[in-house]
Amino acid sequence: MSELEIIEAALFAAGRAVSLEKLTKITGKPKKTVLSAIQKLTEIYSSRGSGIEILDLEERYVMQVKPEYSDLMREVAPKELSTPKLRTLSMIAYHQPLLQSDLIDMRGSGAYDHIKDLVERGFVESVPCGRSRQLSTTPLFADYFGLKRNDPKAIKEKILDLLRSQAGQSEINLWIGKKTIAVTPMYESLMSMCGIREYSVANAYSPSKEEISRLLEADVVVVSAGYSDTVRQYCDGEILEMHSTTFEDLIEAIALLAEELPDEVDSKTVEKSIKKIRETRERYVSAAVLIEKKVKPATEMVSRIVNDLSLGISAEGVLIAPDYGVSKSGVKIEKGAQILIPTHRSIEGDLLQRVCAKYDSILEGLEKFKD
Repeated sequence: MSELEIIEAALFAAGRAVSLEKLTKITGKPKKTVLSAIQKLTEIYSSRGSGIEILDLEERYVMQVKPEYSDLMREVAPKELSTPKLRTLSMIAYHQPLLQSDLIDMRGSGAYDHIKDLVERGFVESVPCGRSRQLSTTPLFADYFGLKRNDPKAIKEKILDLLRSQAGQSEINLWIGKKTIAVTPMYESLMSMCGIREYSVANAYSPSKEEISRLLEADVVVVSAGYSDTVRQYCDGEILEMHSTTFEDLIEAIALLAEELPDEVDSKTVEKSIKKIRETRERYVSAAVLIEKKVKPATEMVSRIVNDLSLGISAEGVLIAPDYGVSKSGVKIEKGAQILIPTHRSIEGDLLQRVCAKYDSILEGLEKFKD
């Protein structure tokens, strides 16, 4: 059995787009071999005048009836649930009991028609609940999908088992309505601070072809503040801009993720992380109390750290500047600086370590100016 035959069978059986990752797993062959087989299979269908075609959807492949034959096939095509309706049904089954208003938030207004059809088919029960309606599956749903009982917990486990065997994590998230998260390398440690386990890492500012694919699939992308316009050309999801200059910035970043992604964060981890950041900040503020030398911040970034440490400011004070040299407007920021603060591109470590390095540079630098 060749990889070409396996791929053809997989695309035929799936009835929907199958990822390159999945085809690689099914065939047990390297990515390069699978891509070569897909290209050959595509050429075979194209050259033999078939009514079937294979489409490349950004490393996702689908076998389908050619558009010119779709209307002719309506009379013979099975009246099964469409993929959008199946996705709506899977979300109801996974999250049940689920308010209709919450489902519409996840799926959009088109889900109203899906719900109506699913209720008419007997798969979903809809009952009044306040100003909305509460949705849940019926015994017919369990029978149709081969489940022994209409138990929400058993249904949820079954859905996850099926999706794990047929799809990658991004597809699972899509089917159950869980937000897919992409984060730039610098903010990966922020995921740990929030207890977020499922996410992808991508350079959102100058992404590779593979990274663009991850960004396009993401519902939420976490980036540095000021880069929304740059990142928007690569993604359609929500962009969360983060500041990471001060300890308070980190706390606000964690709070923002907790607010935007309540189902993905772990509240206990968030609480521990914020406590650790506050304790760390207190140590630096306490150390700064002993410093009498006044300073002169060269930029707003430096000013924010100086204010957090409650250092005295004077036009004749010690000039402190970031180490990035020239600003976007062409001004030489470092010129005449007596203390340089390392910026993220020159620091390694997690976000907390990076913030500490900035505060350290100021406190250690001022030690040299003691009378």
